Amino acid sequence: MSALTIGCIVFMLVFGSAMLAMAIQPMLPEHHLSAESKDVVKLGVAVIATMSALVVSLLLASAKGSFDARNREYTQMSANIILLDRLLSHYGPDTKGVRDLLRRSTFDAVDQIRYSQNFQLQILEPAATTGQSIYIQIVQLSPQNELQRSLRGEALRVAVALSETRWLLFDQRARSSIPMPFLVALVFWLSIIFGSFGLYAPRNAMVIATFCVCALSLSVAIFLILELDHPFQGLIRVSSAPLESAITQLGK
Repeated sequence: MSALTIGCIVFMLVFGSAMLAMAIQPMLPEHHLSAESKDVVKLGVAVIATMSALVVSLLLASAKGSFDARNREYTQMSANIILLDRLLSHYGPDTKGVRDLLRRSTFDAVDQIRYSQNFQLQILEPAATTGQSIYIQIVQLSPQNELQRSLRGEALRVAVALSETRWLLFDQRARSSIPMPFLVALVFWLSIIFGSFGLYAPRNAMVIATFCVCALSLSVAIFLILELDHPFQGLIRVSSAPLESAITQLGK
């Protein structure tokens, strides 16, 4: 289910609970709407509102942390690509083939990120890329002196690190850092809060518009949290700038 769909569902549930409460308000006995009852309801809603605020903070921190981690891994992968190309360049002309392979794989990754509307990291999947071929070609190099042996060993280390980063990115493609029970509980609590508001609110257009704007704001907040949780698709996405920058450095 997409973040936009979930955001729309949240809006309908939260705003609908307020409208439902306003609809049943005239049907309640008078003592249910007394000042004493209203005070008790306010105390209960205050407790739920506090828990809701804590859950929103947890969800936002979790989603932001996940987004930042993917961004760091992505940037690190770009840095390793540049470093690997530099090491191969210093090794000598024997690495021309593997350097061309590295450049082509980087171009493919940039194109996938830049033009795909639903990027799912297939291009970064180690089994689906030229990463293994790059590693094998480096292993097959025949160093002629101590410098080349040292460069070959360092290039193998960077190639392994690059492959590990690809695996990390690929492994996280379908995982969510947001526990679904937290999200369900949050929506339930928000519905209760808005229902309590509608239960004692006057029935006029200004109140309804206020409920609508507040519910929309909450649904947008949840939408943004879910967007942060999926950094390679949707509106908030990891930028392809690090890889594009890496491409400009390759082959020099």
